[in-house]
Amino acid sequence: MQAFIPRLLAVAVLSCCTQLHAAPLDTALEESQRLAAEAKASQARIEQLDDATRQMLNEYRNAVQQAEALKAYNAQLAELTAAQRKELEGFQRQLDSIERTQEVVAPQLGRMIQVLGEFIAADLPFLPDERADRIAALQEMQARADVSLAEKYRRVLEAYQIESDYGRTLEAWRGELPVEGNTRSVEFLRLGRTMLYYQTLDAHESGWWNPQTRAWEVLDGSARRPITKAIAIARQQQAPSWLDLPVKTLAKEAVQ
Repeated sequence: MQAFIPRLLAVAVLSCCTQLHAAPLDTALEESQRLAAEAKASQARIEQLDDATRQMLNEYRNAVQQAEALKAYNAQLAELTAAQRKELEGFQRQLDSIERTQEVVAPQLGRMIQVLGEFIAADLPFLPDERADRIAALQEMQARADVSLAEKYRRVLEAYQIESDYGRTLEAWRGELPVEGNTRSVEFLRLGRTMLYYQTLDAHESGWWNPQTRAWEVLDGSARRPITKAIAIARQQQAPSWLDLPVKTLAKEAVQ
């Protein structure tokens, strides 16, 4: 019995020591778990901060790139604006020059139309209505503000060119010949600007325009056949060939 008591004391002491050692161990484990949880939470916060920082960095870089792009674009706009300003200044100078040109050219065009009308009045009296209408159209156009100066100039030159071409062509047409206050239908024949003839529709009478007397004069019967032939050639009804037309100069008749 006495021997058993010491054993019981030894077991009790051992149990007490074990409990004393177990308590700090549990505390340490709990502390370790707590620290691990805090470390995990801290790592999560760090990762969140890292993602946010990375996103902010990307946004900053994008903003810098956009700023650089806008800076380059603004520089291009500045160059374009400067170029357009110079172009506008050039246009303004051209407009000023055009205004000065109009002040000089417009009266000159009027004078050209007047001279052309005087020339037609003194010329052989062929196509009188057509030529008079052309002069009237030019005079009407001269007073219009909706027609550019260039177009007016072109039209006047065109009229001069038409009149110039008359001097190099052979033309025949039917028209009305004034006779003693009346008219009769005849065939007219124009040989350039040299001669102007007429022939009645039955070809029984032929005549010419005398530029000295400014009157129509009847030709003798020898002119009938050459004029008939020339009219057919002018109308392209006969192949071109040598023409033997009467030409009167200073009241003397020559033959071509």
